[in-house]
Amino acid sequence: MRDYKKFLVWEKSHALTLAIYKVTSSFPKEEIFGLTSQIKRASSSIPMNIAEGCGRNSDKDFCRFLYIAFGSANELEYQLLLSIDLKFIELENGQKLLFQIEEVKKMLNGLITKLNKANS
Repeated sequence: MRDYKKFLVWEKSHALTLAIYKVTSSFPKEEIFGLTSQIKRASSSIPMNIAEGCGRNSDKDFCRFLYIAFGSANELEYQLLLSIDLKFIELENGQKLLFQIEEVKKMLNGLITKLNKANS
């Protein structure tokens, strides 16, 4: 079994989730069950799926969970763009978060590619 805490992509996505929780704490209260909840769910889904995939027995299963994490990263990216446009997040802070998402997506893509090459 793999230890998810040893993957840099898990560390980066966990740090991203912590940053998301911090920034969404200032969102309008009427969004608590809307966009705030969706953003938190999407951000935490990334490290959760990496962790769950590490608990699987095959590279194929691990890869499937990495794809799910990648999808959650795309979802989070859009939610942040929307939050910036709605002025819930200042542009500068939003750009920092978007950079973190891009970094996580690149790392996920690299790991997926590596696993697929090893199993082809």
